[in-house]
Amino acid sequence: MEVLALGLTLLVALEHLYIMGLEMFASGSRTAQRTFNLPPEFLSDRRVKTLFANQGLYNGFLAAGLIWGALIAPEAYAFQLQVFFLGCVIVAAAYGAVTSNKGILIKQGLPAIVALIVVLLAG
Repeated sequence: MEVLALGLTLLVALEHLYIMGLEMFASGSRTAQRTFNLPPEFLSDRRVKTLFANQGLYNGFLAAGLIWGALIAPEAYAFQLQVFFLGCVIVAAAYGAVTSNKGILIKQGLPAIVALIVVLLAG
């Protein structure tokens, strides 16, 4: 169960590293256009690129926290860190679903919810 918890936590971290890369470094790409369902003219606006980069940085922080809790933190803190950062992902996904796109809850929230449940069961 612990191996599954670790794997799911790292999967959520990888998802957020991917989102970070897309938002910070490839916000004008065709992939970003498809992913965010936004026109290229909008994504090429300098202000939008700045906002996306900022949002990407936050996704990077979530990924870093998950990796820290899963692989780096002392065992005494690993469980709490994983629970905290998975909870942050779930809250962010819920907020994104309410304010932006309901699909965010499934694409980002569901993997974090499953990972959190497994982490709690393994802990």
